[in-house]
Amino acid sequence: MMKKAIILQFFHWYYPDGGKLWPEAVERAEQLAELGITAVWLPPPYKGASGGYSVGYDSYDLFDLGEFEQKGSRATKYGDKDGLLKAVNTLKDNGLEVYLDIVLNHKLGADEKEKIQVKKVDSDNRNDISNEVIEALAYTRFTFPGRQNKYSEYVWDFHSFSGVDYIEEPREEGIFKIVNDYADDGWNDEVDSENGNYDFLMGANIEYRNPAVMEELKRWITWLMETVPCDGFRLDAVKHIPAWFFKQWLDHARGTVQRDLFTVAEYWSHDLSILQQYLDLVDDKLMLFDAPLHLNFYHASKGGDEFDLTTIFDGSLVAANAEHAVTLVANHDTQPLQSLETPVDPWFKPLAYALILMREQGVPCIFYPDLFGASYQDEGSDGELYDIEMSAIEELPLLIQARQRFANGIQTEYFDDANCIAFVRSGTNEEPGCVVILSNGAENKKNIPLGDGFANKNYRDYLGKREETITTDEQGNADFPVNGGSVSVWVLEETMDS
Repeated sequence: MMKKAIILQFFHWYYPDGGKLWPEAVERAEQLAELGITAVWLPPPYKGASGGYSVGYDSYDLFDLGEFEQKGSRATKYGDKDGLLKAVNTLKDNGLEVYLDIVLNHKLGADEKEKIQVKKVDSDNRNDISNEVIEALAYTRFTFPGRQNKYSEYVWDFHSFSGVDYIEEPREEGIFKIVNDYADDGWNDEVDSENGNYDFLMGANIEYRNPAVMEELKRWITWLMETVPCDGFRLDAVKHIPAWFFKQWLDHARGTVQRDLFTVAEYWSHDLSILQQYLDLVDDKLMLFDAPLHLNFYHASKGGDEFDLTTIFDGSLVAANAEHAVTLVANHDTQPLQSLETPVDPWFKPLAYALILMREQGVPCIFYPDLFGASYQDEGSDGELYDIEMSAIEELPLLIQARQRFANGIQTEYFDDANCIAFVRSGTNEEPGCVVILSNGAENKKNIPLGDGFANKNYRDYLGKREETITTDEQGNADFPVNGGSVSVWVLEETMDS
């Protein structure tokens, strides 16, 4: 049986420093494959501005995979180049695909300041660009002295960027449009319309209309794929990057390796129409994370039995465009104390994971702390220190296994009760099916007609939440129970241990 796709995000924002991740990937590769994971999403593997402490989203040198003494260290937070290659090859040797996180919106940690001209921008309406030209110093020149032109001689200067958020002489923070060959055209088009135009996010904002920049980023991805045998990408912050760039860039990358490269982009919007519009702009060349569904999970976890479970997929990408949806319960941005903090309450996580793992639609993505746990300390927006404990979700390994074993055949929904929903996977001639039932209120049950072929059959709860055996009647009907605030996956008793 061909395995069904399950991606594991193999890191979180507060993963420990000290080069531990690449060795852990080597150590866990066999375990992940046996569990039923099919692909591993690794964090940005190149040098960030904060060197060995960088989570990876403060891009500095894309060509430094932990090979050069730059930004205070040779290795990245996750390990050195040799460790990265060993991790990737070990994962692949165990049959897992490897997706790399790609951050192309901005650069941070410039090596030199340049004397440039800028114009102030209204942060609430980025299309409101002042006519006054300011002479200033800005951190816009990247020469990568530690690398000494190995792999690429390209120097990033102010012609490579469209804006910055900090200048000196005069010293000021804000958003500043750089005056260069592309300034008269304003910001890039085909970006999110929040704040008028959401091209600018942070740091030195990359200018894709510069042909030299486009060529350098194409050259880089060719080099990366020759250096690291990856199978696809997770694209960061695409709402700030023109859609036309990724169309060209992905075509180039796929043409270089002569195969499809799985690509999922982070366009974090809860508006389904905006996600669909973006997919149109990129000619459906990639998948998107289902941010609206994640928000539904968050609200459902907070709402308890007042949330209408029959609406759980309303407005979601997976309901509207399943072939382009990657579904998730959490990620490094939504975890506590992070920028998009909307953590799903622990009681609801098993239900949410059942809804993305056991259904036919979408490609599910698992978050590292939900599988392995995590604990960390950080400052909240109120300035107070918080100790965060993210416990591993006990049911998650079983749900991953259940997807591979029982999520087969036609899907039939029973979304007829605001507090109790169910769906059936019919199974096939070769593979067994299941009955999945969820409650966000009290203990409940649902009468499910499975049909004559399932008459007088015994069912057990694969998750072990219910201990009884349920037997269908002569017509293949049965009442399938579920505990309060819980989920059960009922499977044929004869398939439990096979």
